[in-house]
Amino acid sequence: MQIDLFSVSLRERETLGAAWQIAWEVFPFVNFLFLHQNFPGQFRHVAAALAHDPRHRVVAVGETENIQNRPRLHPKIRVLGHPAPPPLTPGTHHYIRDYERAIRRGQLTARVVMELRQSGFQPDVVAVHPGWGEGLFLKDVFPKARHIHYCEFFYRAHGSDVGFDPEYPSGLDDQLKVRIKNSTQLVGMESADAGLSPTHWQKAQYPACWQEKIHVLHEGIDTRTVVPDDTAEIEVDGRSFRAGDKVLTYVARNLEPYRGFHIFMRALPEVLERHPDAHVLIVGGEDVSYGSHPPEGQTYRSLMQSELGEKLDWARVHFLGKVPYSRFLKLLQVSAAHVYLTYPFVLSWSMLESMAAGCVLVASDTAPVREVVQHGHNGVLVDFFDVSALSRQINEVLAHPEAHREMRVRARETVVANYDLTTHCLPGAVRFYTGNLETHG
Repeated sequence: MQIDLFSVSLRERETLGAAWQIAWEVFPFVNFLFLHQNFPGQFRHVAAALAHDPRHRVVAVGETENIQNRPRLHPKIRVLGHPAPPPLTPGTHHYIRDYERAIRRGQLTARVVMELRQSGFQPDVVAVHPGWGEGLFLKDVFPKARHIHYCEFFYRAHGSDVGFDPEYPSGLDDQLKVRIKNSTQLVGMESADAGLSPTHWQKAQYPACWQEKIHVLHEGIDTRTVVPDDTAEIEVDGRSFRAGDKVLTYVARNLEPYRGFHIFMRALPEVLERHPDAHVLIVGGEDVSYGSHPPEGQTYRSLMQSELGEKLDWARVHFLGKVPYSRFLKLLQVSAAHVYLTYPFVLSWSMLESMAAGCVLVASDTAPVREVVQHGHNGVLVDFFDVSALSRQINEVLAHPEAHREMRVRARETVVANYDLTTHCLPGAVRFYTGNLETHG
């Protein structure tokens, strides 16, 4: 019997018996296919680790415009691109605009992987982020592969992000739109063999009938890189800040309500009045990642600057924009108090990184945060909407750094024990993707 080693799936091997066992001993490979419009996305660590194993072949697919200028993740990973979806049909109902875009992206992805199949590549494992449509038709192209979906977030009309903030209320129209917004994932999940969520709370947002196939494992924090450093120093606006200075930090992908930017800014007048030697370092862009957009021509930063006006000493509030990762780490290492606020939504890596860096974390008492932070033990929790409470807790941390030293230690210990990349998350992910399932859910 002649065996094409690069086109035999895991399930076909079972029917080959002894012939396959001989081939496997000669070249025990597994083929992996990763799909993410912004590859590598959440697959960065596991894709590289799998590619590093000589028994594996790894192929990835992403949107060409997003991936073409990115540095190569691993020399053994073959990365293919597809064009962005074409413009939407004029007049498409606004409930299904995202769904139409997802279907078009799914078709473009299907064309790329069909060419891959015709070239002889048969994946044993297909891993995809299903939120944007890449996963809609993969089971039709590779019906014998094991399909794994990265289950990041399932939208709910009640009980999570939608309608959480009364300052940005949602109406019935928003709630109905959310139901349709989940259509892409629902179609994809029907064809998924397994799912992976980074936190238990994020898993719990999915329909109960799907949850038993979803396992919980975070992507991991590199705690060998993200470490405390009492000698750290960062220069901002011509001034050097060092570990031990009264530096208040805040980080988000974009400065917007979903990450409590408006609440944080309103807490600053009292903090800066109480601590005339304190400075605030803010990292984040001025676009919108989640939720509603501000009025045309405005950003949430400009809105808060207008609202607060002369209440703030703006010379002590430093907006750094988006920064390189090395600068982000220095910012955490000099932080005297780090604020993380979020709607009930996807938990940010930056919160865990701040804990790994030994920050005193002042965070919102919302569901995804409570999964990690115990008030008074490894961080401080405050009601998301209570601006005065947030100010008081920040003031307490800045005024009594020694009293919070053990909290810094316990924050790092939490991340090392439960979210460390090298010792926990990456080994678990490799076992999961190679089929040696370890139940975390």
